[in-house]
Amino acid sequence: MLAPDSPANLANLGGLLLGLLFGAVVQRSNFCTMGAISDMVLLGDRSRLRSWMLAIAVAMLGSQLLHLSGLIDLQTSIYTGTSLNWLGASAGGLLFGFGMVQAGGCGNRTLVRFGAGNLKSLLVVLMIAIAGYATLRGLLGPLRLWLETGTAINLKSFSIASQALPDLLGHIFGVEARILRWLLALALPALLLAWVFRDARFRAKPVLILGGGVVGLTIIGGWAVTGILGADDFEPVPLASMTFVAPVGSTLQYLMTFTGARLDFGISTVFGVILGAFLMAKADGSFRIEGFTTPQDLIAHILGGLLMGFGGALALGCTVGQGLTGIGTLALGSFVAVGGIVIGGILGVRYLEEGSLGGAFRAMLVRD
Repeated sequence: MLAPDSPANLANLGGLLLGLLFGAVVQRSNFCTMGAISDMVLLGDRSRLRSWMLAIAVAMLGSQLLHLSGLIDLQTSIYTGTSLNWLGASAGGLLFGFGMVQAGGCGNRTLVRFGAGNLKSLLVVLMIAIAGYATLRGLLGPLRLWLETGTAINLKSFSIASQALPDLLGHIFGVEARILRWLLALALPALLLAWVFRDARFRAKPVLILGGGVVGLTIIGGWAVTGILGADDFEPVPLASMTFVAPVGSTLQYLMTFTGARLDFGISTVFGVILGAFLMAKADGSFRIEGFTTPQDLIAHILGGLLMGFGGALALGCTVGQGLTGIGTLALGSFVAVGGIVIGGILGVRYLEEGSLGGAFRAMLVRD
């Protein structure tokens, strides 16, 4: 039995509170990567894309400063290992991006929509959980391992410490990795912020600014909760931050078995996001029960959820897990995965736009 103030329990409580904040802010601001890509492709509006870039800038800057200060060690995270799984990152990201469009939102947005009363999202959550868990530890696990072992690049064989950009570039150009980390930690967020705030229309949208900023802060908070509050000499909490593929699968296992799974930071964030979205939706009057209207809509959401679960497990994360948390570590694999997600999202939008569901998709985009 863990003590109430044990590092694991503190990390779980921190995860729940961060999830509450994340869910409430995303519900209020409509922060959504799928929506950002759809707005850009169909409407030529980059406002939500700028909000996402703002979140990336905040997450990257804060994550790197925590690492450089010695408070956490990002080299122990799952993103910065020496095995560069380029095929899993790119193909998994592509499948995830395509699937999130069919399902009407990425992993975190699906949890938020469920909390706000969308029962379609409940089905998507279940599909993500089943496909993701099957790919990580179940029937599809051998396929994933075969792909990884057959295509991954072992950076150790090149005497490269990790796939983080400072280590990679430092090895190539013969520059000390710490110096490059400082340069990248300051320069990349600065460039992103300059692009984000150069648009006057975006600067006039405080809700999107607040949404992107707070979402980025939750990534920093996740590292701090697991890496600082969760620090323990005997049973340290694994260093992690916000992500929504593997934790959704673990949450389903926890709900089904209870004694067969252990409550952790990831599961706590899932519960927190749903609860935070529910409370915000009730507070602002946006809570409403919504279900399927056509068989085609049902099929699209099932397939989208399965693709997100499988693709997200291959890519080691989603639009938050790789798109914010992973990129914040400056891991090359995270940039590859995000590139795949964006391309897959654009293809998914074009597919729906040209198909029989195009009109319904446009209507959903405007409403969401």
